[in-house]
Amino acid sequence: MPAIRLDTVSKRYTLRHDRPRSFQELFLNVLRGKRSPSREKFWVLRDVSFEIAQGEMVGIIGDNGAGKSTLLKLMARIIEPTSGQIQTHGRLGALLEIGAGFHPELTGRENVYLNGAFLGLSRSQMRRLFDEIVAFSEMERFIDVQVKHYSSGMYMRLGFSVAIHLEPQILLVDEVLAVGDQAFRLRCLDRISEMKRQGVTILLVTHDLRSVRAMCDRAIWLDLGQVQAAGTVEQVIEEYMIQVLDSDQETLLSSEAKTRTASPARWGTRDVEIVDVEFLDDQGRARRTFKTGQTFIARLHYRTDRSVDHPLFGVAFHHSSGFHLSGPNTGSSEYQIGTVSGEGYIDFAVPSLSLLEGTYLFSAAVYDQDGIHPYDHHSMAYTLRVTRREAIPEEHGVVRIQGTWNLCESPATPAGMILEEPML
Repeated sequence: MPAIRLDTVSKRYTLRHDRPRSFQELFLNVLRGKRSPSREKFWVLRDVSFEIAQGEMVGIIGDNGAGKSTLLKLMARIIEPTSGQIQTHGRLGALLEIGAGFHPELTGRENVYLNGAFLGLSRSQMRRLFDEIVAFSEMERFIDVQVKHYSSGMYMRLGFSVAIHLEPQILLVDEVLAVGDQAFRLRCLDRISEMKRQGVTILLVTHDLRSVRAMCDRAIWLDLGQVQAAGTVEQVIEEYMIQVLDSDQETLLSSEAKTRTASPARWGTRDVEIVDVEFLDDQGRARRTFKTGQTFIARLHYRTDRSVDHPLFGVAFHHSSGFHLSGPNTGSSEYQIGTVSGEGYIDFAVPSLSLLEGTYLFSAAVYDQDGIHPYDHHSMAYTLRVTRREAIPEEHGVVRIQGTWNLCESPATPAGMILEEPML
């Protein structure tokens, strides 16, 4: 029997546009003959079906507004579906948005007992668990303060501690773990891993794909209220990232076009003109996002109305802050170009991109043979995204510098030899 089963679950809200903000405004609208505010039916979720096995940990990923949090609220019975059925088997604990399940006028202590009562625990059971809950949350000083005075981090600490100590068989965790200090988040993730080993069924909604890769058995991708993919973690993340990168590429291209039109950082005589710049992978596919270690090709398309002798083409990589990282050109690479005329292109190919995860700016230029007079220079006019490659563990910095390590231990001191102390 699965721990969680959803069968064609849908959730619809009614959006009211231009709703009167007061009774006076409503009265005036009636006097003026204004029609009632228009209503729009909005489907947050549509025909969602899946099963979660006992003891399985599943990550739910997707963009903001995809319906992920609504899905967890439906499972927690905070709201009811418009249609479809939800079945859960086992005591359920939920850590949803900040403050969910807490009454703002009650103290932290009172809310802990109230949450236990909701789950059917007796007062004596809660007394046994109370000290552990408070100790884990590190909220001893504020446990008798009304929770309306808590910060978002304090809400999260107490809410998480309550959720994990009430011995749930199913745990629903929303993006709320993004709130709070780093040390406590790590403790929470460690505790979730421990609960997973104990056989608790866990659903984790998060934008942190690394946590999904590290902790989850499967993943589900939601988009616009529908399941787009469900299966192994790597398969689902790969499909999700394709969609993200395609959308990001369109945004980058649109932004670059507006920037070049509004205030182009471009100069030169245009004796040779760079008419387009493409980024290609090893299959010749145009893209703007690459992984560290992937083949990268910059293709500079040029045009000239006359013959130009020995032009010098160059490119440059910059950090998103504008810091110049590298600027190879045909001259420094000793690649000789004779005469160019008409139209053509030149490729700068990098077999293994050494840039680490981040956003980078790219320049393209063509100069005279001495590299002094610019024909056409596009300064930091193009944006390049680099994502992390699982096979490459480096996460910090800008570039990957490959090298080898070799440890040499000092020779052991022969038995019986006494080392003299240095004279002062």
